[in-house]
Amino acid sequence: MSVSPCPSEDSVHASCVAWNGEAVLISGPPGAGKSELALRLMDAGFDLVADDRVLLEGAVASAPARLAGLIEVRGVGILRTPFVVKATVRLRVCLGLGQPRLPESRRDPWTGAVMLCLEPGFPGTVARIRAALKACCGPYEWVAGAGETLKKREDVK
Repeated sequence: MSVSPCPSEDSVHASCVAWNGEAVLISGPPGAGKSELALRLMDAGFDLVADDRVLLEGAVASAPARLAGLIEVRGVGILRTPFVVKATVRLRVCLGLGQPRLPESRRDPWTGAVMLCLEPGFPGTVARIRAALKACCGPYEWVAGAGETLKKREDVK
């Protein structure tokens, strides 16, 4: 799988949501379901950071001023919602790139966050994202898979 480096202008075509200030950056080709997945995560308690375009300053995500608080809900329209001004990206979810059962450990070249490849419509996607985020910054621990290098680095400390 090839993943392009972050564009120099710090803006990427993506959606971003946060849980307790920890962000999930959702990327993928047009029509892959980025906004739909962001909406499902918001329905599960996540907060919107940005939809359609995300500004990245290192690992810190925010919305461009003209899009702040807006999300496109296909078939409904563009809605204004509460949003988080800035959040640190801990997990990047790449849509439409296949889904290995036990992924290799990978880091996002844009933010340094753990990177997963998921299909947005697959049952349990929201629960998997929440579990991966908890393993990145909370009560769960990586043993194998996408964030395995997090555990190895902590063992070295």
